[in-house]
Amino acid sequence: MNFQQLKYVRAAVQNNLNLTEVANVLFTSQSGVSKQIKELEAELGFEIFVRRGKRLVGITPAGENVVRVINSLLAEADNLKRLSEQFTQEDHGRLIIATTHNQARYVIPPTLLHFTSLYPNVEIELRQGSPKYVAETLVRGEADIGVATEAVDAFPELETHPCFTWEHVAVVPPHHPLLDKADPTLADIAEYPIITYNPGFSGRSKIDAAFEAAGVAPDVRLTATDADVIKAYVELGLGVGIVAQMAMTDQPSEGLIAVPGSNGPFGISTTKVAIPRGVLLRNYAYRFVEALAPHLDSAVLSGARRGALNRPEALLPFSDWRDLHLPRETVALAAIG
Repeated sequence: MNFQQLKYVRAAVQNNLNLTEVANVLFTSQSGVSKQIKELEAELGFEIFVRRGKRLVGITPAGENVVRVINSLLAEADNLKRLSEQFTQEDHGRLIIATTHNQARYVIPPTLLHFTSLYPNVEIELRQGSPKYVAETLVRGEADIGVATEAVDAFPELETHPCFTWEHVAVVPPHHPLLDKADPTLADIAEYPIITYNPGFSGRSKIDAAFEAAGVAPDVRLTATDADVIKAYVELGLGVGIVAQMAMTDQPSEGLIAVPGSNGPFGISTTKVAIPRGVLLRNYAYRFVEALAPHLDSAVLSGARRGALNRPEALLPFSDWRDLHLPRETVALAAIG
């Protein structure tokens, strides 16, 4: 039994039992992968995989237990490697962040600006996709940190922490009739075609639930995965946009306008940061998590110090969270203005 065999089994599971894909990912031959897995099964005395001819088509009941143990062993082996790197290359390395468009566009930039000033020798890679993609990328070990609103809580392999809370807002061009209403209702908003997120993105479930609870059937005319596209079509006059409030923080005054009072009906959403459960990250990764969620203690999160991990009462709404991450001169100018 050797680590190479364990890695082949893990890779087979991660690549839907496709040994051709496993061979490509691990830069080896398909026959070599198959041989190593069979040798491990012979040593164990039972089969890990169900086969149809030469193809793997499933995992045996005993194999399910083997896969769990293998994942744990390889995770601990990776932890040992990272532990060594903590002391030999404390401020050098790579940080892979899986996230959605909204977070990559509106949330992560000010955090990265501060982070890179502290760790100029750490390379950052952003991988964007749906919330489910973010979670699955973390589970497969292909990213260190995930940032999303939806999906990540549904994966027991992940440890999640709230970053900040936020709301949806309706957005319209200047002079739109909705701007004349003091407290627009969902029925008022639904009088116009709706342009908003695809299902599964940026709290879309909250939007749907709000309309359903109000007994209103909106005419969702167009959906997209990111707010920039939604805003572009709203500017064309195709309908009323419903976007995350963070997507309006840098909107020019002559562009779109968030309808006052439109945030109330949609409820509160929470952006979360996720990390693989039981995996030791580099120290700078925990500092990045702490920057995203200031109520967390990076030393406690990493296990370097005992104590209370977070203070739930310190969870901030997005507007206050954003103020913490703006450059000091920007905050000063805003206060003067």
